[in-house]
Amino acid sequence: MIMSLFRRAPRMLNEKIVDKAYGAIVAAARNPVLYAEWGVPDTPLGRYESVGLHMILFLHRTRGAESPLDEFAQDVLDEFFKDVDHSMRELGVGDPSVPKRMKKLARMFYGRMGNYWSALDSEDADALGEALARNVAPEDPAVIDRNGIARYMMRSARYLAEIPDSELLAGGVRFPDPAEAERRPA
Repeated sequence: MIMSLFRRAPRMLNEKIVDKAYGAIVAAARNPVLYAEWGVPDTPLGRYESVGLHMILFLHRTRGAESPLDEFAQDVLDEFFKDVDHSMRELGVGDPSVPKRMKKLARMFYGRMGNYWSALDSEDADALGEALARNVAPEDPAVIDRNGIARYMMRSARYLAEIPDSELLAGGVRFPDPAEAERRPA
């Protein structure tokens, strides 16, 4: 009994920190500039794409990290997929269909992650913009401001790289203002 009391506090603290970090990712993904100016569709799938690209940026920052940052990144990623699962259920997707759709969304996410990371690593804004347009609005890629989102993602990757591990581990995930990305070159 006594031991379980001591075990709960770190777990509860970790949950709060994970919630804080994931909340910052979601808040960045909800920035109106992404939808009103850069053409991200304001639909459930468009919002998934926006949260996904911010999650991918966070994971790009934490990749290759050692414990405890790698474990923290995994916890935040798990929270992302729990949120996606919950959102599907809120949208009325039936229980038998959820696992199948989750697998599809996970494949989409990891496919995008590979393409986005490759473009970020090579600092290829054109390749990143093309991948974004193809993924974020597959029905009409022309509506996406490839350059705006690509510049924002490249700037975000640099911005996140400057955040110390200790700050990330405290839930201090921050992204630059998308409107600033428009005014500054990538």
